Amino acid sequence: MKISRKFNEQDSVVDLINEDYDILPVLSRFSLPLGFGSKTIGELCRQSGINTEVFLLIVNFLLSGHIDTRLLDSVSAFDVAEFLHNSHNYYLQFKYPHIRTNLLTALDPAHADINPIIVKYFDDYIAEVGAHFNYEEHTVFPYVKALASGTADESYNIGMFTRRHDHEVEEKLSELKNIILRYYSTSVPYRMYDVLVDIYNCEEDLKQHAQIEDHILVPLIKRLEKR
Repeated sequence: MKISRKFNEQDSVVDLINEDYDILPVLSRFSLPLGFGSKTIGELCRQSGINTEVFLLIVNFLLSGHIDTRLLDSVSAFDVAEFLHNSHNYYLQFKYPHIRTNLLTALDPAHADINPIIVKYFDDYIAEVGAHFNYEEHTVFPYVKALASGTADESYNIGMFTRRHDHEVEEKLSELKNIILRYYSTSVPYRMYDVLVDIYNCEEDLKQHAQIEDHILVPLIKRLEKR
């Protein structure tokens, strides 16, 4: 559920988390250390070498669904790209292996014919995500860096990214969820329920990831291109 409150650098980090604990994975992708104590958002960001305005722009957008357009004039596209790069590592190195391990544990031996199909479906999904992220890592993010330094190749522009930035990858995860929900029976359902919770959370997280790209990174890059 979206909230109307807007956080600023004087607010407590713990208050931010208590407002909506779904923000925790986002904090992890900023590489913010635990042990917050009574630190404010501004204090924690400065101590961690994180741009406070970028942090607030992303967090407030995810919590409220609204962009503080004033901050777009003062934040760096490179800093936003760095956050998205950390997000890629989070998904590929932690989240997806975690879900896959739980999925293997949850599969019922009685479905020896179906289980390999489900695992392959998930592995194919991860491969598609990896290809999507790989394009951003090797084309979009270097382009952002080159734009910032005035050395960008004029044969490329961010419109090429937006034209191919569909959401088929997210839909594939939704299909897997629906297959399990509708057709997979198991003698130990709590394990598969746990997997489904992970898949639902990951599905929502990926949507937010795409929204940050569409509504924050792309507008920032377009501003750099105009300059």
